[in-house]
Amino acid sequence: MPYVDDCVFCKILQKQIPSVSVYEDELILAFLDIAPFNFGHALIVPKDHHHSCTTLGDDYLARMMQAAPRIAAAIMRATEAEGFNLFLNNGSVAGQVVPHVHLHILPRFANDGVLMTASTRKYDSTQAMTDLAEKIKQRITHV
Repeated sequence: MPYVDDCVFCKILQKQIPSVSVYEDELILAFLDIAPFNFGHALIVPKDHHHSCTTLGDDYLARMMQAAPRIAAAIMRATEAEGFNLFLNNGSVAGQVVPHVHLHILPRFANDGVLMTASTRKYDSTQAMTDLAEKIKQRITHV
């Protein structure tokens, strides 16, 4: 899929907007987030424009996940972080701000004040959980 003219990440990939890169290969670019939760917060973006990870090719998805722990380890060493979060927001309702697939690497420190909380729910029964699992299984196209 070609680049999209109004996509900020496509503009970064085309060097129309500056970024501070930490890693690049033929499929992905990783760069520091300009509005980080913690210093060292980086984004991995595929060099192919897709709004959703559900339409991104397996080669891009695999490369993003292969590179993420290696980049995260380097970020941890450079920042002396104690851990990290990997997260991908898919869709605006999930918190995706830029409509180009991107994987966040967020270095974490004790008492860093970054809150990633969510309310939890409880299934009405084990059967309700099992029924939903069956619906999901029936709708998986291929893995």
